[in-house]
Amino acid sequence: MSDTITPGLVCLDVHLGDDKAAVIRALAARVAAEGRATDPEALAADAWAREQKDETGLPGGIAIPHAKSAAVTAASLAFARLKPAVAFGAPDGPADLVFLIAAPENAAEEHLAVLSKLARSLMQADFTTALRQASTNEDVVHIVRQAIGEESAAPAAAPSATPAAAVADGLTVDGHPARIVAVTACATGIAHTFMAADALTAAGTEAGIDLVVEPQGSSGYKALPPEVISNADAVIFAVDVDVRDPQRFAGKPVVRAGVKRGIEEPTQMIAEAVAAAKDPNASRVGGTQTAAAAQPAKAESFGAKIQRVLLTGVSYMIPFVAGGGLLIALGFLLGGYDVTENAATVITQNSLWELPAGGLGQYLGSVAFMIGSTSMGFLVSALAGYIAFAIADRPGIAPGFVAGAVAVLMNAGFIGGIIGGLLAGLVAWWLARLDPPRWLRGLMPVVIIPLLGSVVASGLMILFLGRPIAALMDVMNDGLTELAGTGAIVIVGVILGLMMCFDLGGPVNKVAYAFATAGLASASTGDIHAVPFLIMAAVMAAGMVPPLAMALASTVLARNLFPPVERENGKAAWLLGAAFISEGAIPFAAADPLRVIPANLVGGAITGGLSMALGVSSLAPHGGIFVFFAIDPIWGFLLALAAGTVVTALIAVALKKFVRRREHADAEQAAPVAVTA
Repeated sequence: MSDTITPGLVCLDVHLGDDKAAVIRALAARVAAEGRATDPEALAADAWAREQKDETGLPGGIAIPHAKSAAVTAASLAFARLKPAVAFGAPDGPADLVFLIAAPENAAEEHLAVLSKLARSLMQADFTTALRQASTNEDVVHIVRQAIGEESAAPAAAPSATPAAAVADGLTVDGHPARIVAVTACATGIAHTFMAADALTAAGTEAGIDLVVEPQGSSGYKALPPEVISNADAVIFAVDVDVRDPQRFAGKPVVRAGVKRGIEEPTQMIAEAVAAAKDPNASRVGGTQTAAAAQPAKAESFGAKIQRVLLTGVSYMIPFVAGGGLLIALGFLLGGYDVTENAATVITQNSLWELPAGGLGQYLGSVAFMIGSTSMGFLVSALAGYIAFAIADRPGIAPGFVAGAVAVLMNAGFIGGIIGGLLAGLVAWWLARLDPPRWLRGLMPVVIIPLLGSVVASGLMILFLGRPIAALMDVMNDGLTELAGTGAIVIVGVILGLMMCFDLGGPVNKVAYAFATAGLASASTGDIHAVPFLIMAAVMAAGMVPPLAMALASTVLARNLFPPVERENGKAAWLLGAAFISEGAIPFAAADPLRVIPANLVGGAITGGLSMALGVSSLAPHGGIFVFFAIDPIWGFLLALAAGTVVTALIAVALKKFVRRREHADAEQAAPVAVTA
């Protein structure tokens, strides 16, 4: 790794301009002049964009404009001792010590660590004093290199033992010194994150309380131990971005502010956190945490790990299902069941002032349908990507998304997405555990892991899923065609119902739906009770059963057996099911496949067979209840649908109630108590 600061990057007692924008441009030009950036204007623009989000002036006459920039070729520190000082937004006046911290866009981990060390050093009075007293550029370089670990510092005398600080007045909780945990994070994760962490730690030590900080920097973070969080009286979030894994702190009294306040007013934030710990009405961290989860971490069982991983994927997938599905339903409502035939053409060739032949309803319906379809297109990729994320953290996201997209390409559905996400996560997790050479370490999370993870996980999906799935679809389609020709129409309905409810958009489901729509396309509307129309009605009714049944079970019959996220998803599943969007049940099936899928199969078989027995026909290939005008008799359709929905819901509730997972039983024995914000 090259030197981060050189004499050419230092200027002492200079006037670089009357405002901070001029100072940033001058320092960016110095970085480029030293051959460490390709475009000074681009670097200055990136640093200025960061400055616009939050001013970088700090107490004590310090400023640290900083940025990650594609123009930077080597991590660099450019330093100016200004005369006169220039305002950078600090509350106590202008800054005379200015560091421009320039990091490459994909900065290696060790570079970010070096830059973070500088930020922490700026919180030390002896460091800033030395910079103000330095007489040459070389002196500054020596001081900074020692601070960031690029030069060895002279051995310091062993500090004499000092007694622990007395607890400041009012900073006790229930008779003991306050126990506070804090998280610091800024947009770039380089400077303010660590300066706020050090400021809070120093203020906590001075106050005599127990304060532990988790800096969530750009190069990663080390999570606080669960027992430390459990024992904390309150939480401080000094952040400009979202806290990672905030559910760990669920139910704790919290004080929130920007990261800069953690640097400038750490003592006040600590006092506010202690006050919040004593106030039963204080703001608390959102989410739900069980007493068992708040205990010191125990080794997860294999089943518990799989459940956690699947639930993570499902939780990130739900917005795609809910938002996209509701828009598709709205599209059918506005544009009719044939909106699917030319929606893409309508939105590209028409507009509000140039409406299609179907008028405003067709245009708005096409817009809603296409946006919803696009959202639903991310469903399997999001599921796989965040399953991989749950296993391998951020390095798993890209391989997981790619594996999910490949699962869609191979018509493997959400089951293929689960398999792909697990494969991608395991491969990324294994690669992240390797100990590569130092020169390669920085490329691992941004190049090597995404590349190899995608190749291995998606390659396995293509090699071992592609031809088997294609062969399976051919066999099933041929079998259905042959069976339909024998006149065993009720049996055909039962089989189609089973297929529609098995994998909810996967290869089996697709064969059943394609079989129905192919027959519909070749049928004559002269006989509305011809076999193709009967098949279409059975397929559509059976496909509506899973989301409607899960909605019934999770929002009406047994709310207590479903976690909050599934109860919320159940509300959306009512409309998704009514619109024949089977994917509304995927979050339930992905989280608990061994109990949800069997229940779906039973209800789907009942609905498919009953629809055939009652002679229900449908002229529409999609739309669910919104195309009631194309279904005859509608009462038969509703009866068959209701029967399958109720049976599936009752079976799902019974399985969840009496067929428990081992981890559920363990949780009951631990007698969890919910703590809700």
